[in-house]
Amino acid sequence: MANEEIKLTKEGIEAFREELRNLIDVVRPQVTQEIKDAKEQGDLSENSDYDAARDKQSKVEARIAYLQNMLLHASEIKSNDSSTVGLGSTVVIKMLDLDEEETYKIVGPAEADPVNGKISNECDLALAIIGHKEGEVVHVKAMEPYECKIIKISK
Repeated sequence: MANEEIKLTKEGIEAFREELRNLIDVVRPQVTQEIKDAKEQGDLSENSDYDAARDKQSKVEARIAYLQNMLLHASEIKSNDSSTVGLGSTVVIKMLDLDEEETYKIVGPAEADPVNGKISNECDLALAIIGHKEGEVVHVKAMEPYECKIIKISK
């Protein structure tokens, strides 16, 4: 993630900023207090509370650094023409082999959360449908290829 531009939706940027604020303002002070309390228990060489608090501190600091770097290089996804699928689009597709409709929002990889309907613009499905219009049937090149029809596109 060095100096690459990281594509995020406006909502994603806000969610990551809120997580960062919470980690810095709430979680970090709690962990600092946990370490202080554990030190007061005495011998640190056999103090599992101290070890756990230090481990937690390490994870919190790593996440803070990650979020700060990501937000530093974040680029907000701008809405484009809603007649074609693009980054930031919400798309209703019909999986032709299953005869089921599904709704996905196309987001950058850092924001992807397939369980909640957010797919990365780099996944097979998104790569197949980006640039296509409503009503088009698209062949998705995956481990097991399939076809889907784009039902609706919104921004």
